[in-house]
Amino acid sequence: MHEMAITQSVIDVVSEHAAGRMVHSVTVEVGALCAVVPDAMQFCFELAAEGTLAEGARLDIRTVPGSAHCRACGADFTLSDLILWCACGSSDVEIKSGMELRIRSMEVSDACAQPADATNIRPA
Repeated sequence: MHEMAITQSVIDVVSEHAAGRMVHSVTVEVGALCAVVPDAMQFCFELAAEGTLAEGARLDIRTVPGSAHCRACGADFTLSDLILWCACGSSDVEIKSGMELRIRSMEVSDACAQPADATNIRPA
């Protein structure tokens, strides 16, 4: 399941950009043609976030539909898979959307998270 590796990368990037703040939610765009199963990614997110700044965060997945442009006839059409055929019969098509896999946004707390042993630290 490659979704675990992809989701782990998302957690790594989010944790780095959170700069010590707790992550409450992450929104990602997943193209319908990029071979990532959103339900599997959702499942992996909770596991990958365990013990990180994103533990307990919500993952919002927005699916981007596939679309293409036919160079032969000029038609724009939707794609549900990577079979690149225009209704005119041409396979000379350009994918316009559906291959995305990007972090769109994240919601973090205002203050930095306290270290686990913060209660044991006394001011100097």
